[in-house]
Amino acid sequence: MNASTLILFNGCFHTVDRQNPQASAVAIRDGRFLAVGDTDEVMRHRTPDSQVIDLNGRTVIPGLNDSHLHLIRGGLNYNLELRWEGVPSLGDALRMLKEQAQRTPHPQWVRVVGGWNEFQFAERRMPTIEEINAAAPDTPVFVLHLYDRALLNRAALRAVGYDRDTPAPPGGEIVRDSAGNPTGMLIARPNAMILYATLAKGPTLPQDLQVNSTRQFMRELNRLGVTSAIDAGGGFQNYPEDYAVIEELAREEQLTIRIAYNLFTQNKGKELGDFERWTGMVKPGDGSDFYRHNGAGEMLVFSAADFEDFLEPRPELAAGMEDELEKVVRHLVENRWPFRLHATYDESISRMLDVFEKVDREIPFAGLSWFFDHAETISPRNIERVKALGGGIAIQHRMAFQGEFFVERYGAEAAKATPPVARMLEMGVPVGAGTDATRVASYNPWTALYWLVSGRTVGGLRLYDAAQRLPRATALELWTSGSAWFSSESGKKGRIREGMLADLAVLSADFFRIDEEAIKGIESVLTVVGGKIVHGQAEFSTLGPPPLPVLPEWSPVRGFGGHYRSAAPRPPASLAHQCQGACGVHGHAHDRARKSGVPVSDFSSFWGAFGCSCFAF
Repeated sequence: MNASTLILFNGCFHTVDRQNPQASAVAIRDGRFLAVGDTDEVMRHRTPDSQVIDLNGRTVIPGLNDSHLHLIRGGLNYNLELRWEGVPSLGDALRMLKEQAQRTPHPQWVRVVGGWNEFQFAERRMPTIEEINAAAPDTPVFVLHLYDRALLNRAALRAVGYDRDTPAPPGGEIVRDSAGNPTGMLIARPNAMILYATLAKGPTLPQDLQVNSTRQFMRELNRLGVTSAIDAGGGFQNYPEDYAVIEELAREEQLTIRIAYNLFTQNKGKELGDFERWTGMVKPGDGSDFYRHNGAGEMLVFSAADFEDFLEPRPELAAGMEDELEKVVRHLVENRWPFRLHATYDESISRMLDVFEKVDREIPFAGLSWFFDHAETISPRNIERVKALGGGIAIQHRMAFQGEFFVERYGAEAAKATPPVARMLEMGVPVGAGTDATRVASYNPWTALYWLVSGRTVGGLRLYDAAQRLPRATALELWTSGSAWFSSESGKKGRIREGMLADLAVLSADFFRIDEEAIKGIESVLTVVGGKIVHGQAEFSTLGPPPLPVLPEWSPVRGFGGHYRSAAPRPPASLAHQCQGACGVHGHAHDRARKSGVPVSDFSSFWGAFGCSCFAF
């Protein structure tokens, strides 16, 4: 706990608190907000040992909470991976690949795993295998493209042992030339197991370097304003073995991201056995505000996984899926374990809901927290069924990376409500936002917020019309208080409110006022978790913790960092006057709304009527 008081003033705080939507200062003590209001009010809590920071009129939001992030697995591998997220051209990407190959020692690989697609590049195309071989003739290279394919250079083919005699695994294709030799292209058909199984053949880091890697990943997330995440488990992420690093960091109080973790079955055909074992080992809520158990999923049974590779036809789930899923869900409900389930297509969701409703009739869910992940093509009827069972829907920006492929297969009209986020909110279903990083989409929350607000992919394709795009305030709410519902922490975090956990991000630019395209470049210049400063840059660079050494020394993170940055954030010339003016407008608008009796669900349209684009409640 923090013994002294931290006071932040001269900021424009968007609190996501309906009772107190705007503030200019906060006081924090013992990890929680002590006071939220104007500067005079907050300064009453100042003591001789208080740390007082002038925010220079910058915009402040609650810390962002990714409702679906593979943080634990991603942390173990972060220092091994070269990131192409945000890289503007294929030429730049190949140059980075070549430079990293030259510094990577044998037998390590260069891995580009997730967060990019060809539409972000000026060339609007993927690299060829010939280009990858030319960039890295001797070092194994593995490049993952979404859920659909991977590119391996000649050295990587040798490292994994793929040759003309290697049979194609079930559900995947090894592309071959006319002589039958692998070309280096692997295709997921119909699922991504061949891609992930091949990636798993690469060398791993020893545990001490995995600790460094995980801390580097958390700091990268802090740089982007993320303070919490719900870990969705993942393939090749075994419990408890692969949780040793994150549990060590939790014991040593070195976590800078609050983590609620779900357990993901690893044994096809033996899923019930996994959950029977785990329900005897851990209970939902076990842990602390920094590291706590959150239930089951996102994989409950392998037969219920409908992979979202829009380059392939929609998969039909196996006929026996219902029986397998029912056994697991019944066990979870009997043990009062919350659960989440990966689901892309409405056809799959219909069958899954049949199972849930059957179990509920015999063993009532009765307030048990559960939700679908993704739900890109869910229908209004199935949204109603989710609501009736007390469930929620966690949405991610996968369409920002796969939208062009969805339109090509299903048409632009179908893409206009994929996923139907505005309809979910209208119907009153809990919705939380996230990324599903790291293997496909980017972990950058601002890419996701840009997608929600603009309706565009990372390649610039407009997917959604005005009715389906979200006001900025609503998009922010999904990333803060909305996501808190999905870890049963709605009363603890997600708002800047007295008594709640003191997590916040001071932004490099005003999310509520800047041009849509500039949203993608926002970072945090000061990130606070539990009242502790975990990141500082620009005018706050001296306030943040000292940098960690990147290990091993040849790591791509040492050479290139994480998400691509076009320029470092600079101190604002003068934002204070603009921000205070905006706060005043919003305060009056809020008073008028409250007096008019406008329902909470109608707030976003109410602000629109006043021409207000930067109000958060």
